[in-house]
Amino acid sequence: MKMFDLKGKTAVVTGAGRGIGKATADLLASRGSTVARLDLEPGESILHCDVTDEKTVDRVFAQLDKVDILVNNAGIAVRKQSLEITREEWDRVMAVNVTGMFLCSRAAARSMKQHGGGAIVNLASIMGFSGGLFPNPAYQASKGAVINLTRALALEFAEFSIRVNAVAPTFVRTDLTTPIFSNPEVLKKVMQHTPLGVLPEVEDIAAAVLFLASPAARCITGVTLPVDSGYLAR
Repeated sequence: MKMFDLKGKTAVVTGAGRGIGKATADLLASRGSTVARLDLEPGESILHCDVTDEKTVDRVFAQLDKVDILVNNAGIAVRKQSLEITREEWDRVMAVNVTGMFLCSRAAARSMKQHGGGAIVNLASIMGFSGGLFPNPAYQASKGAVINLTRALALEFAEFSIRVNAVAPTFVRTDLTTPIFSNPEVLKKVMQHTPLGVLPEVEDIAAAVLFLASPAARCITGVTLPVDSGYLAR
């Protein structure tokens, strides 16, 4: 479908070395886009980038001729309760999940503005809409910020024909959710809050990102699309 054709587009995906980021980068490439894969960890076809470092972000984006699509996927979690998490751990989660998203969005928007527009898709979480099933205050707070920053940037960038949206996954099998999937009792609790009875795979999240990044969503901005198997419907 031409609505999902990305030929001639340049996409940037952060945290593209594995998991949702890799699946998204692969899918965008399969639709014809040139993909710059950014990650903190080195790897084949990976551009090293610490999204929390403003100078590094600006330098990496300056190397690209243009940016048509940005997927802010880089994220971390520290699974500690409020009385246990250190200030340094809290700051690190906020730096990657919120500040990193902002710095990359700003760098991409500068390029998009010069080239007639673009699309930014942020990775939020169902935990940005709820207190969650398990105490994880830093992550939940950061993803709530992602959702509202998505709205704010959508309004600010609209005049430049830049759309800004987000995808909010439920529990997906990645490095971040290893503690969930490796504990049968914890997983049982998750499934009790999953009406469809099946959790999404990384490819399901990538498909939602593709939709929001593509011409098929040309009139959609400022929204966060849950891919949650019914979690938020309760």
